[in-house]
Amino acid sequence: GIFMSWLFWAVLSALFAAATALLAKVGVAHVDPNLATAIRTSVVVVFAWIIALSLGTHAGLVHVGRRSWLYLIASGLATGLSWICYFRALSLGEASKVAPIDKLSVVFVVLLAWPLLGETITLAKAGGVLLIAAGAIVLAWA
Repeated sequence: GIFMSWLFWAVLSALFAAATALLAKVGVAHVDPNLATAIRTSVVVVFAWIIALSLGTHAGLVHVGRRSWLYLIASGLATGLSWICYFRALSLGEASKVAPIDKLSVVFVVLLAWPLLGETITLAKAGGVLLIAAGAIVLAWA
């Protein structure tokens, strides 16, 4: 069904990311961006553990291998750095300009997934990357 589709969850992710940008812009207005990031991150941590505990998935902790731990920790550090930079950018700029530049992450993922993960770059993907990059730049300087 639709609830098992990656596309369904990706669209929801985009909608929540949009809400994140709008809510964060208002929330960071009179708060230090690092403190705002700490508050937001605390909410995310509590929320994620509530979900894991309520669904019983926390029991899988004993099965997480060393390599997975290392990559998940590194991913968490990258997320934290991304959020710190994002909140700083939101505190300094317009949400409608910051968010498109932040979405250049899509371009970086496609380009880095090729050498690091062995994913292919087709002509269609290359065209999409160029359109996303151009769109982000146009929106940021509009």
